Amino acid sequence: MEPADPGDESPPQEDLSSALRRNIEALERRRERERSASPWSERLADAITGFAGSMRFAVLHLLIYGLWIIINLGWLPGIPRFDPTFVILAMAASVEAIFLSTFVLITQNRMAAMADKRADLDLHINLLTEHELTKLAVLISEIAEKLGIRSQAERELQEVKQDVRPATVLDAIEAKQD
Repeated sequence: MEPADPGDESPPQEDLSSALRRNIEALERRRERERSASPWSERLADAITGFAGSMRFAVLHLLIYGLWIIINLGWLPGIPRFDPTFVILAMAASVEAIFLSTFVLITQNRMAAMADKRADLDLHINLLTEHELTKLAVLISEIAEKLGIRSQAERELQEVKQDVRPATVLDAIEAKQD
């Protein structure tokens, strides 16, 4: 047996900083509020999608469809065939597929909306961090100038001291994609 990778082990909760623990707890409370505030139709779609994506669902279908096929092939003596052409089975599977794909799409749409909200939050935090780091670079540069310290990275420091304009960055990215 191979020894466990120390990086795979979860650190004890007390090893986490208090700020990190607060953030984890706040995120969990937020998720729970969003779950409880979601309409019953979304919760139903999530439950169906969750079950449809489980091994229990696969085993249940293997048993049902397998038994259906075995019976209608006439392999079980004493049990009459009720769908010898498998038309009913094909129709049932088709209708089930239509509904399952609809529930999966509902769940995926909700998850995509959540991912968009998280991406927006990430962008806002990154922009705020960029702005704060720019201000720190200006402050450090002023302190270094007052102390008479010259930096070898003066040219790069001038670039760092410029605030990033998100619209300009997005325009540049879009221009590269065209």
